[in-house]
Amino acid sequence: MTDDGEGPDGDGHEHDGRDDEVRGARRIPGPRAAADDFDLDHVTPPTPLPPPESVPPQPNPPALVLPHRVLKALLGAWALSACSTEETEAVEEHLTECAPCADEALRLRDAVGLLHTDGSLDLDPLLRTRVLDNCLSRRPAQIPVPDWAAPYDAETARLDALLRDIGASEWHAPVRLKWFEGERAAHRKTTVAGVIGHLLTVDGLVSTALGLDDPLADSVPGVPRRGPGPVLAPTARTETYWSAARLPPTRAVREPWREQSHTLIRTVSFAGRGVSDLSVSYGDFALPLQDALVDRAFECWVHGGDIARAVDYPYETPSAAHLNRMIDLAARMLPAALAGRRRAGLAGPARDLVMAGSPGRSLHLEVEGLGGGDWYIALDSPAAVGSPDHTVAQVALDGTEFCELLAGHVPPVETAAGQSGDREAIEDVLYAAASLSRL
Repeated sequence: MTDDGEGPDGDGHEHDGRDDEVRGARRIPGPRAAADDFDLDHVTPPTPLPPPESVPPQPNPPALVLPHRVLKALLGAWALSACSTEETEAVEEHLTECAPCADEALRLRDAVGLLHTDGSLDLDPLLRTRVLDNCLSRRPAQIPVPDWAAPYDAETARLDALLRDIGASEWHAPVRLKWFEGERAAHRKTTVAGVIGHLLTVDGLVSTALGLDDPLADSVPGVPRRGPGPVLAPTARTETYWSAARLPPTRAVREPWREQSHTLIRTVSFAGRGVSDLSVSYGDFALPLQDALVDRAFECWVHGGDIARAVDYPYETPSAAHLNRMIDLAARMLPAALAGRRRAGLAGPARDLVMAGSPGRSLHLEVEGLGGGDWYIALDSPAAVGSPDHTVAQVALDGTEFCELLAGHVPPVETAAGQSGDREAIEDVLYAAASLSRL
């Protein structure tokens, strides 16, 4: 034998080292013959199987018998449907006899249902409203919240729930506030805490109208805490508040904002019906208190959405009834907004006012979906009431889309609206709707 692997094999033939591989490898069978290669006349047919009734029945396997401690340990796997067939039968047989294990199995199955849910685990934003409605239906409140204050109550509560859930660092997350000014979009950068400071100071317009404390008095010298003081428009109030602060607002602003909103709700609830028409000055215009609180509810929702986007938090639209009130207020404000743009040379001239007492033209605003309805917008006079008999144009759009336009978040030219009729009237109304937005 040589050391290079060559040498005779058992047959007297020479081979190299590769033959060991070949001998140890599994043989690959050759191709199978075709069926017509056989002489079928000489093929022995297979033995037929006996009929089913002649096969003797097989005995069932014995049931699995497990001790109690093992069955109890299997409850988690059983709830997840991870047991074998035999284990499942043993556990379920045991559950019919052992009440403590049956209770534990029920709790585990409920927990598994939560783990497998496809829905959001966040609380329904309308849960508070439903709970309160259920409680009040059983025992009416001695001092109920007025219907016109309910949107503000709901939106401040929803925003407060968001603020409660965010972390300390998220109060300094950047937020970009957007609105529409004249013919162009405007924006301002602030933080989550800065947005709450903005809401605090503008809600102060309602507070001072009710004779309550003005939040600007805490940060701006010369502003009286109560009583008549300088009437500043919302933007001016916010800029004054932001510039007067020695340090940027922090999470500490939540408590005064929260307390102020609660105080407003308590005050209007105890004041009775007569307070709804109290005038609230916004500097260059005024609103009745009942409309001012709807306006504040709308801004709270819009800025709540701004904050939610900044901290990646889910935030839903208001209820249909509350959203309808917000859209209705905007529709009633549109004629005055359109007249203001006309005075500034930003809208077409008024028409059809030759005959005394003529209501002028109207635009049919059809808002679809949540909070929707039909409104007729007077085009030629802020004092006129729109009429379906003098409609020259129609605009149809979704309720949420219309609110995005009112908030100044989408330019009028990009509003996805169904339009027909007088093109100039349609454009004027869409721009007037965007002009209702502000910081």
